[in-house]
Amino acid sequence: MPDIEEHIVRAQRRDTLREKGMDPYTNQLGPRVSCHEAQTRFEEWSASTHEIGLAGRVRSVRKHGGSMFMDIDDGTDRIQLFIKKDIVSPADFDVANDLLDIGDIVYVKGTLFLTKKEEKTLQVATFSLLTKALLPLPEKWHGLSDVETRYRQRYLDLISNPSVAAIFRARSIIIRTIREFFEHEHFIEVDTPILQAIPGGATARPFMTHHHALDTDMYLRVAPELYLKRLIVGGFERVFEIARCFRNEGIDHTHNPEFTQVEAYMAYATYHDLMDLAERLVLKMVEAVHKTTHFEFEGQMIECAGPFPRIKFRDAIIQYGDIDIDDHTSFETLSAAAASRGVNLKDCTSRSQVLDQLFKTFVASTLVQPTFVIDYPIELSPLARKKNDNPAYTERFQLVIAGVERMNAFSELNDPVDQLERFQEQECMREKGDVEAQRLDRDYITALEHGMPPTAGLGMGIDRMVALLTNSHAVKEVILFPALRPKIEE
Repeated sequence: MPDIEEHIVRAQRRDTLREKGMDPYTNQLGPRVSCHEAQTRFEEWSASTHEIGLAGRVRSVRKHGGSMFMDIDDGTDRIQLFIKKDIVSPADFDVANDLLDIGDIVYVKGTLFLTKKEEKTLQVATFSLLTKALLPLPEKWHGLSDVETRYRQRYLDLISNPSVAAIFRARSIIIRTIREFFEHEHFIEVDTPILQAIPGGATARPFMTHHHALDTDMYLRVAPELYLKRLIVGGFERVFEIARCFRNEGIDHTHNPEFTQVEAYMAYATYHDLMDLAERLVLKMVEAVHKTTHFEFEGQMIECAGPFPRIKFRDAIIQYGDIDIDDHTSFETLSAAAASRGVNLKDCTSRSQVLDQLFKTFVASTLVQPTFVIDYPIELSPLARKKNDNPAYTERFQLVIAGVERMNAFSELNDPVDQLERFQEQECMREKGDVEAQRLDRDYITALEHGMPPTAGLGMGIDRMVALLTNSHAVKEVILFPALRPKIEE
């Protein structure tokens, strides 16, 4: 709960400012440079007595009779200010000395100098208060027992923890790198609907809403895939979208119901081409953030120079789970084999769900270095092209790094008859209770009937990739405002 007494005192100071004819929420300020620029150009500007303007949040104040020091922070860096009574105007000094609180935002002008303790400092000539803060900053932010407070009040988290702000700057770098990478590879960026009449493109439970003007139920998209492939049919050979997606699923360290991913589709290509592209993309992101080809994640050094090893899905289950899935072609027999190996099969109602649990239980956690798991069973890949030499498997890969799937890609299914049959199989699974099964999209079938060239598509969860590259355990750490249970006010 806010400190009521502190709030009252600060509000009284705000009112005093108004009584003196000052606006405690003014936007009147002059030219300014960032604190970072003042720090980096200190020698040049201090030698020439170059006057500069700075603005920032007051982080500390130290009073010494007729003078005072304070530190301000504008998000780029901190710098020390020195305010002397016989240099600034009496009104300015009174505001700084009597009416200022930690957390207030100020604007100052002056010249740079080095103190006896060799601290880079601005000698203030004029001082003004821009914003009066009515609540104090947290005094001890690290070590809070309720970690969700950091997510609920992310603004305080960013103010108090420079390392958190650094994560979101890295996120911005990663997204910019993704966009530049695909543009360099001759992809064009597009936008597809977030509100969809039929949720498709991923095995996931959708969020539903109602559009009153059209009087119809709509769904928040679980993936942009089917619309992007419609564009391939329409003649765009390479498209990508940085897409906000929504899945009505559980929340854990790798899942948030609202997330960001990039999906890209390339005509006249196969999943082998996308593996080569994925290796280049991962390396570009790592180099953009870390300026090298490797980085540390949870105590382990991850090397991304490539090429990445490739292992078939079936071989991985045999190697790590000691089960040959080809020996168990039915749900019943595969379930029995998995149960005998201690796999948790709660809520599993189909062979595809058992296959997924086998992979999560035995394989994923063992893959630390970037590894392509390829050739997934057809039950797990309703939109992927069958392998020519074994139609029980598909031309699909997932890139696993540090035990978590970071990319998903496959040679796209462009046979409308085959796609219709798989949609119908998904509908049967849905009728049996699988709420994540995909829906039949007849317009997409119509698009395929007009002819889609051989195409390969890739999807990458940006939140998971940012968590990986910033050594963050949970995606909540890399989403500015993650989904949380509503707080009950006492």
